[in-house]
Amino acid sequence: MASSRRRLLSSFATVLALSAAGGLCWLGAESAARYLEERSLQEVELALAASGQDWVDVATDGLQVRLTGTAPSEVDRFRAMTQAGSAVDPSRVVDRMTVASADKMTPPDFKVELLRNDQGISLIGLVPASTDRAGLLRVLRDETAAPNVTYLLETADYAVPDQWDAALQYGLRAVQMAARAKISIQPGGVTISALADSAAEKGRLESALRRALPDGVTLVTDISAPRPVIAPFTLRFVKDGDGAHFEACAADTEEGRDRIVAAAQAAGARDVPACTLALGSPSPDWADAAAAAIAAVGDLGQGAVTLSDADVALTAPPLVEKPAFDAAVTRLQQALPPVFSLQATLEQAPDETVAVPAEFIATLSDAQVLSLRGAISDDRMRDTVDSLARARFPTVQADLTANPQVPQGWTVRVIAAIEALDTLQTGSAGVTPDLIRVTGTSGDPGAAEAAAVRLSERLGPGAAYELAIRYDRRLDQSLNLPDGPECVRRMNIVMSESEIGFEPSKSAIAGDPAPTLDRLASVMAECADYQLEAGGHTDSQGSEGFNADLSRGRAQALVAAMAGAGIDVTNMTARGYGESQPIATNETEGGREENRRIEFRLLSDHPVRMAPLPPPVTLSGVTAEPLPPDQPETDLIGPVQPPAQPQIFGPEMPRVTIGPTAPATVGASEVFQTLDEREENIRLPVQTPTPDTPRPSPRPDDAPGAAD
Repeated sequence: MASSRRRLLSSFATVLALSAAGGLCWLGAESAARYLEERSLQEVELALAASGQDWVDVATDGLQVRLTGTAPSEVDRFRAMTQAGSAVDPSRVVDRMTVASADKMTPPDFKVELLRNDQGISLIGLVPASTDRAGLLRVLRDETAAPNVTYLLETADYAVPDQWDAALQYGLRAVQMAARAKISIQPGGVTISALADSAAEKGRLESALRRALPDGVTLVTDISAPRPVIAPFTLRFVKDGDGAHFEACAADTEEGRDRIVAAAQAAGARDVPACTLALGSPSPDWADAAAAAIAAVGDLGQGAVTLSDADVALTAPPLVEKPAFDAAVTRLQQALPPVFSLQATLEQAPDETVAVPAEFIATLSDAQVLSLRGAISDDRMRDTVDSLARARFPTVQADLTANPQVPQGWTVRVIAAIEALDTLQTGSAGVTPDLIRVTGTSGDPGAAEAAAVRLSERLGPGAAYELAIRYDRRLDQSLNLPDGPECVRRMNIVMSESEIGFEPSKSAIAGDPAPTLDRLASVMAECADYQLEAGGHTDSQGSEGFNADLSRGRAQALVAAMAGAGIDVTNMTARGYGESQPIATNETEGGREENRRIEFRLLSDHPVRMAPLPPPVTLSGVTAEPLPPDQPETDLIGPVQPPAQPQIFGPEMPRVTIGPTAPATVGASEVFQTLDEREENIRLPVQTPTPDTPRPSPRPDDAPGAAD
């Protein structure tokens, strides 16, 4: 009996313990569920309030979060769902919202922005609900080779605005044409901001966009292209009776252009001058030099200044007083950066009672065009100088004036200046009775010394000279540096022999490009300062738009790989030509393989100067003793025999070497006699003599042994 009672009490205690445990579990679960509901409610309400969606009512029921209320638009309803889904699991959000009647609401502004770069295409914006969004994606994926297409479009259930479809289709066409662009599409209007690979590509893109523009759609474009290369880098500012203005203006940066323009306006330029942004500046201090030179003209009130690379030429008319001119020259010399050299000239007013100082100026351009102007003693000496110049330079432009008042030895000085100029690539030579001044650029590091020797050999002792000559390693023939066409030829040879491939229908490089990149790096070591284009080409399989994109992507991939290998590609661009330039038939696999290629092309014959030119080597002095004052000028020149066809001296051709007592050395295009020959021996032109050619009788005072 007692045992039965004990078992009953034990069973009752067990049931009571289990009931108590169950009750505690139920209370804990209910507390947890209530906490979860309250926490979810707080988080969703906070997220909606932060986004301004205060029209939404939020309620929780267990794990579910119900949203109710009337949305101002379908877009607001979508955004409310998005915000709630960012606070809790989107699967827990239940949409019980309604949308206000569309008849009572203003239609939203439909707009799409297409953003395209090397990483892909992004679509952002709001479109009508009836827009075929899947079709948009299909077009972009099928007609372009963009690696990624990101879709971020929202929809609103409103009527399609007028000219929406036409603008949208045109925008899709435009994004196929431009590889780097932002295209904004609105009903009836498209705005395109794009980057082109070159000025020519900019023109082609603008023309293609205009041709494809449908009726009723307006187009606004802002297409940028790389800056041109200007050589020599030139600026010319003039202030005369017509006012202050530019005849030429180049700037290397936008900030520099603004400073140059401000200096011109301060000097009296009324209109804002056009100044070309370009590559090729001889120094990062170009704007400093240009602004200082323009200010000098402004201080003088009249005059002109020309900057050609690092040579600065300041001229002022006779009306400018000499003290004011000297003061302006001094200020300009102090303001010019070290690499720039100044040549200043104050023109003299003609005076019948005072002899006009003789002056001769020769200028050699980068294209080897020699311009001559100034005084010469007589017509015969003018023919001599002209013949000498045409024998040495391919193009000569002469404006020489006969002036019998020039001093003794004048023509010899002029010839010496021309010969010294022949040692340079570009430059100028000025001759006055007191001084010969030569400035310019050469590929010979010893050009200044060589020019001094040339002057001494031609003039003999007693000639004052000043030389300021810069060394440009790009012009140094001893370094055997390749020019632009040679750079392109070498790189295309590397590509024709390379094993670089690409994955089918993709721009990803397949295989190991390292050997080819090593060879390209060797070529680019001396070619990085040329503007080059890597052009991609494909076969005709696939759509035209897809092939254009694919070829561009492959060219960009190669350029990126070159950059990753440490190759300087600062001046290299990539362009895709697609299937437009086949070199073989597309009917065979072999022909299609030839058409799938990357070719390099030269965009500018002039290299982009990567570093400023060094300061010029300057030499000045007077050669030994002066010439005898009573020695006639014509005693210094023998007959000049022009060649049957004008020739240009090369390194292998002998030069004429003349000294006061030196025998004549025959050159390739002229014959100068010893210095004691007389003027009567100068005969121009001289034909090749034959046995029957009459010869003049010798005069009694001719030097013994003088050559005919």
